[in-house]
Amino acid sequence: MKILAVSDQIVETIYGSRIRERFGDVEMVLSCGDLPYSYLEYIISMLNAPCFFVHGNHDKPEYMANGRTLTRPGGWINLDGRTVKVKDIILGGLEGSMRYKPNAPFQYTDSEIAHKAWWLTPSLLMNRLFHGRYLDILIAHSPPFGIHDGEDWPHRGFKTFLRMMARFRPRYLLHGHKHIYGTEPWQTRYLDTEIINVHPFRVIEW
Repeated sequence: MKILAVSDQIVETIYGSRIRERFGDVEMVLSCGDLPYSYLEYIISMLNAPCFFVHGNHDKPEYMANGRTLTRPGGWINLDGRTVKVKDIILGGLEGSMRYKPNAPFQYTDSEIAHKAWWLTPSLLMNRLFHGRYLDILIAHSPPFGIHDGEDWPHRGFKTFLRMMARFRPRYLLHGHKHIYGTEPWQTRYLDTEIINVHPFRVIEW
């Protein structure tokens, strides 16, 4: 099964007339945030696939020419703070980045994101009981601390994600937030988890 993951930057081959030609065989779409909601709505309108997202720290209302105000992408399922099982894949999500502005939406301290992760624990334990595993793919906006993150505070990753990978062993952790330039690494293995920076998009063969 092919999974299309997107984040942080509009891609012309996706936001164009050839999207079905190139990505028509995709069976699931995942967004790691910081993309216009209209872009995500275009994707779901063109691809016959379930779509799931988390918010990025730059997500904000989008005002359309027809008078609509988008506060989320229509048709997409918000995964923040929850898990779902679709096509025999267990997905979970945690939105946002490290907090660098007071009271800004979709920004968290590491203790705040740890609290959100704690609320995920009951559903992860139920997954283990009924499906034999906690989680297959964790979708996040930010990377884990020390892996694909930046030295500046806004791009620093969450230590909570390291603990989650050690405890729940997802196959993948997908994130965006940190743009890739030059030869910067975009895929790193940590314990049992492949961490992938999907900026601006990746196709994952499940």
